[in-house]
Amino acid sequence: MAIAKSERLMNLALCLLGTRRPLSKRELRGSIEAYLEASGDDAFNRMFERDKDDLRELGLVIETVENLEGETGYLARRDSNRLPPITLDAEEAAALGLAAKVWQQARLAGAASGALQKLRAAGMPEAEDSYETQPSALEPRIPVHEAAFEPLMLACRDRRPVVFDYRKANAARPEPRQVEPWTLECWRGHWYLAGWDRDRGAERVFRLSRITGKVRSRAGAFTAPVPDVVTVRETVESWAGETATRSARIRLRTGCGYPLRARAQSVREGADGWDELEIPYGHGLDAWLVEFGPDVVVLEPADLRADVVDRLRAVAKG
Repeated sequence: MAIAKSERLMNLALCLLGTRRPLSKRELRGSIEAYLEASGDDAFNRMFERDKDDLRELGLVIETVENLEGETGYLARRDSNRLPPITLDAEEAAALGLAAKVWQQARLAGAASGALQKLRAAGMPEAEDSYETQPSALEPRIPVHEAAFEPLMLACRDRRPVVFDYRKANAARPEPRQVEPWTLECWRGHWYLAGWDRDRGAERVFRLSRITGKVRSRAGAFTAPVPDVVTVRETVESWAGETATRSARIRLRTGCGYPLRARAQSVREGADGWDELEIPYGHGLDAWLVEFGPDVVVLEPADLRADVVDRLRAVAKG
């Protein structure tokens, strides 16, 4: 529904911008397929008025003109809707380039690439050490491997509720979630969704790699207010022990668990194929350690060890 509306708005805008004379409702209805499919004049009139208001809210200047026969026509003059010249510095251009790379594996990759080409043709500066000209240079990348990324991004943009199956770290099987999506954020190579979990009546953060199956859109408006600032990163950091004030001691199989080693406060190499690490201990550390399976053994504290054992038993039972 949201994609169809976006296409309808685009078609209406193109019609209004592409004419030299005002077009009547009758002419617009005959030119736009979605209007032709409207069930009756009342449905078309309501749809057209909503679309016209939406375009004006987006910034399109639409004039209303009455012709000699007294019929109302609509026109969007190009000179009234021309944007001023766009100027970007090198840092802004680099940020746009990085944003476009997010779409390399998504459906809008072609549109993003085309937009960058037009901006460069208009004088947007190139990155000084671009990957294309210097293959040995380091290039920042934001990976997008999860199939759930694109439908969730569109749902966040259009404020559409979604339903998907989600497997928690300590669960053997996924369970359905009804979510009002707020925003997506990438942190340490993983994408996370923040939103309102309708079943639990609370804000939740979901890791996209744990979403199974398709993300399905649902009709209707959001039931909870969307906060002005959504602290996805801070929430994930607290779950991963980033804001921890305690420490935990674990045994980690040699050559395994690089993310744990990167955060370790100390590492003592062992001769038996296992190393001993001291790592920050905060809320959610047990769920993270379970992901490393048999490569991690918790030594202390006892409550963390018990939590990890309980989670592993729950997974084993299925």
